[in-house]
Amino acid sequence: MDVGELLSFKPAKEPKRRHPDDEDYDDIPDVRSKSRRLSGLPDPAHIDRRQLKTYPTPGIPQSVDVEKVILSKQIPDDEDLETETLDETALKKLILSFEKRVLKNQELRIKFPDMPEKFMDSEIELNDVLHEMHVIATQPDLYHIVVELNAVPSLLGLLNHENSDITIAVVDLIQEITDVDALHESQEGAATLIDALLDGQVVALLVQNLERLDETVKEESEGVHNTLGIVENLTELKPDICAEAAQQGLMQWLLKRLKTKMPFDANKLYCSEILSILLQNQDENRKYLGELDGIDILLQQLAYFKRHDPNTAEEQEMMENLFDCICSSLMFAPNREKFLKGEGLQLMNLMLREKKLSRNGALKVLDHAMSNTEGTDNCNKFVDILGLRTIFPLFMKTPKKGQKKGLSGEEHEEHVCSIISSMLKNCKGTQRQRLLNKFTENDHEKVDRLMELHFKYLEKVHYIDNQIEKEKAEIRYNDEEVDASMEEEFYLRRLDGGLFTLQLIDFVMLDICSSGSPSIKQRVLQMLNLRGGSIKTIRNVMREYAGNLGDSEDSVTKESEQQYILQLVDRF
Repeated sequence: MDVGELLSFKPAKEPKRRHPDDEDYDDIPDVRSKSRRLSGLPDPAHIDRRQLKTYPTPGIPQSVDVEKVILSKQIPDDEDLETETLDETALKKLILSFEKRVLKNQELRIKFPDMPEKFMDSEIELNDVLHEMHVIATQPDLYHIVVELNAVPSLLGLLNHENSDITIAVVDLIQEITDVDALHESQEGAATLIDALLDGQVVALLVQNLERLDETVKEESEGVHNTLGIVENLTELKPDICAEAAQQGLMQWLLKRLKTKMPFDANKLYCSEILSILLQNQDENRKYLGELDGIDILLQQLAYFKRHDPNTAEEQEMMENLFDCICSSLMFAPNREKFLKGEGLQLMNLMLREKKLSRNGALKVLDHAMSNTEGTDNCNKFVDILGLRTIFPLFMKTPKKGQKKGLSGEEHEEHVCSIISSMLKNCKGTQRQRLLNKFTENDHEKVDRLMELHFKYLEKVHYIDNQIEKEKAEIRYNDEEVDASMEEEFYLRRLDGGLFTLQLIDFVMLDICSSGSPSIKQRVLQMLNLRGGSIKTIRNVMREYAGNLGDSEDSVTKESEQQYILQLVDRF
């Protein structure tokens, strides 16, 4: 072919695209490759990658998804990654990758603060590596490496990240690696990790993050829940951090969240639970709650349940947690004055009158508010607000326990008898006289009820005593001694078995016989003779009660109470 022929050469025109409406549609040859015609696949320009399912490839069965085979060779499946055992080397690589992505994200955010598209990819990579790090939770014995490589400060630093998705991912990770079940597998690793988190002020950082989370967004609401989970894990593993955690803003945030007007949800329940944990055995936190006006906030939250029962079992649990919080706070004596000024007595009294589930919690709160000498003002005020009209119907008839969770009959009777005995100890003047007059009303019906309860609980105590005597006999038979610790354990069992309530009943009996109308004592003796009871038994119960009064901070108060009880015994 010469130059002229080359220049004049024109390639054959490609047939136009066939269309079903064309008259000669069937006559136009299919120009696709043979393999594509045989497989029935469309032209390359119109291939949808999601449809590559049966393309025949040598060495691969026809039924295999080719695309999946290719991708599986390039990217390992997540499940395969999870099944791989995490060793020290793999963990170090993972942490190194994490640190690199943190640094890269920080640099890009500083360099392009107003151009999210520049640092968004690095943020996605950071989020991915945080999810990959969940595998660390499967190896608590390697936690010391996480601490040694200073990964904990880097993690805590991300709690201040501008992107809430990153902070939520960090919270989720910390919640999983501090899971109590996982940490119990390695005590040493757990202690190292917890100390590192606390050194990094983890609670303060978590509270700061809580302040900016919007619970109307599902993911952020879950972040709040996981944050509270971290606090629960930390307090369970190291209870002595409760005071420190409360002071770092946690208690203030919990109270703020409880009083926020939002529909009841799992986070509100969790808040009530964490608050009750913070107040257990922590006088410092009980004092701090009073300083934050926490008593008023708790009373406001409980006021709703005065005339309404909780709608769900979860809401009922929250209500019980709030009652427990008030009971714990009242164990710190100065809070009782705040409870009195906040009209807590009036609220509890109204709850007792309503036949709602809140009545059980109100009884417990009144018992705590009126006990010991610190409850004197509350006892007198309770009589003034006509509380006797409320408490004595509950004394006369123990409500039956319904299907819903609540106090048992024995718990109800214990709280009522404890409230009446507290009023007898603390009330003076007209309030005390009004209380004593109650026992002569309606032909001494309350004295009859008192004696009925005495015999009921005396029988329970006899049953427990017989069991304990059999156990002691068996111990002696085996040539072993019953030591002081065993005696203490047996006494606690007797208290739980009904002795404590019997002591309260007999104290009330002796006090009203000594201070009340002579007809009261006559009625008591008459009932004892009818039922074959013994004055000696009552005296023994009260002497044991006086000898085992709890350790009081004020030894003078304890001694005077013992002397008062023994005087009542002598007069009876």
